[in-house]
Amino acid sequence: MRLFLLFGLLACSAEFSFGQGGPPFYTNDPDTPGNLNWEINIGYMPFFYGNQSVSHVPDVDINFGVGDRIQLTYESAWLRVQNPGSKTKFGENQSNPGVKWRFYEQGGEEGLKISIFPQLFVNNPNDAARRGVTPAAESLLLPVEFTKPFGPVDVDLELGYQLVRHAPNPNGFLTGLVIGHDVSKKLELDLEFYNQGPFHIVDNQPTIGVGGRYKIHSPVILLFMAGRSLEPARNNQAYFIGYFGLQFLLPPKSYR
Repeated sequence: MRLFLLFGLLACSAEFSFGQGGPPFYTNDPDTPGNLNWEINIGYMPFFYGNQSVSHVPDVDINFGVGDRIQLTYESAWLRVQNPGSKTKFGENQSNPGVKWRFYEQGGEEGLKISIFPQLFVNNPNDAARRGVTPAAESLLLPVEFTKPFGPVDVDLELGYQLVRHAPNPNGFLTGLVIGHDVSKKLELDLEFYNQGPFHIVDNQPTIGVGGRYKIHSPVILLFMAGRSLEPARNNQAYFIGYFGLQFLLPPKSYR
């Protein structure tokens, strides 16, 4: 309730909005970098559970615009996995290539936008999966993203289905909701609700996060987010999640 009250006060403190998904949040939105523009995100992502911690040190997310509505994406990370009573493990995360297509726009910046963003999660030719650093299961994610302004806030919604290949893990889903508002010309604040996992409620991982973006200087933006599971902390429910990093928009003329 305190989070909602705080966000409501922030939403009333400015006259314009811009909130969007994508880093530092897990929910994606339909926006793309623009023709021949780059969006590069480099961040530290900690996940702390009751029995272990997993950190992306760093996470690298590279996006390239092809035309005004298509985005090519590649993401991976160097992982640090620590379990009580065992030696800390390091290794490269799965590769995550994808293509986003914003196929629907209505009414310009104030209208509804819809995109699809199929992505692959594949193991790299190393021993990270064998050593338990990355999951052995490879998968295909098929999400749909929606965004639309509502008065002083922007709302982003993502729904997806995940097909898991050659593993005992069942197929799963994701849902994400981001509500954002520009507090000033430099600072944007957002609230995120996110859930992912198999179609078994006990194994889902619903989270809440608060964060934003601060425009340092063209073309660099500070990214930050902190949150936790909506469930009581336990082995598969994080008591802390976060993203702390920088976004680079290139060439600098693409800076907004």
